[in-house]
Amino acid sequence: MHDYDLLVVGSANADLVTAVERRPGAGETVLGSDLAVHPGGKGANQAVAAGRLGARTALLARVGDDAYGRLLLESQRSAGVDTVGVLVGGAPTGVALITVDPSGDNSIVVAPGANARLTPEDVRAAGSLFAAARVVSVQLEIPLDTVAEVVRALPEGTRLVLNPSPPAPLPGEVLAACDPLVVNEHEARVILKGAGADVPDAPEEWAQGLLALGPRSVVVTLGGDGALVAGPDGVARVPSVKVAAVDTTGAGDAFTAALAWRLGAGEDLESAARYAAKVGALAVTRAGAQVSYPSGAEVAAL
Repeated sequence: MHDYDLLVVGSANADLVTAVERRPGAGETVLGSDLAVHPGGKGANQAVAAGRLGARTALLARVGDDAYGRLLLESQRSAGVDTVGVLVGGAPTGVALITVDPSGDNSIVVAPGANARLTPEDVRAAGSLFAAARVVSVQLEIPLDTVAEVVRALPEGTRLVLNPSPPAPLPGEVLAACDPLVVNEHEARVILKGAGADVPDAPEEWAQGLLALGPRSVVVTLGGDGALVAGPDGVARVPSVKVAAVDTTGAGDAFTAALAWRLGAGEDLESAARYAAKVGALAVTRAGAQVSYPSGAEVAAL
């Protein structure tokens, strides 16, 4: 019996968000809206998204002993996430600087802070969390050697979901453990190019190219065009849910968290991705990342 449906290992940031009419060019200054501060970070986002959906969730992360760190801990606890694995201190809490344009698209710069101090030793010390989790989800806003240690720490039968964001070349042992590797268009292209593979035009070909690198399965998110899932049984398209987008910040994290949870519940990849598409769609209808994530009841009503 697993104590957790999902263990998320990853980053926790304070998101500093401003709305702009357009993004500045080199050497240019533009005016934005009043600054809003939200709890964020890809790891913390995924944990909150899963917790709000009803998954029994734990987070392994590091934050600073500061106001931003306390904001992040409170957000996790209010979503029902177990924060026993959240380490405090060693550096200031990470910060993401986010601009959002009128279409809802965003650009993000991350100052990692304490996230860069989440070490392989921290992973090894959290063995009891890994033993208690049905699925582990990880991203690349923490050091790559820490991600590799997560792979080594996986108990037999525990599923790994990896979103390689920001994208970077991945060791073979990490790629081989992914089930699935979850990428958007940009991440798919960077990983294929970094591996020396051709970068074709069609998403179906991206998925096949990524599978050839070693993952057990692949999910490619396509924004308003939905998603694509690929594995041993072939490739399938998952349609999007049409909504009026307000802010896409953190929507990919909500999608990945929902996908990981439903996979751990025994759903096949396509069914889990269809559920995740609903969660991601609801997330973009509200401003911010964690504050935008829906409850399980809201998803059921969509």
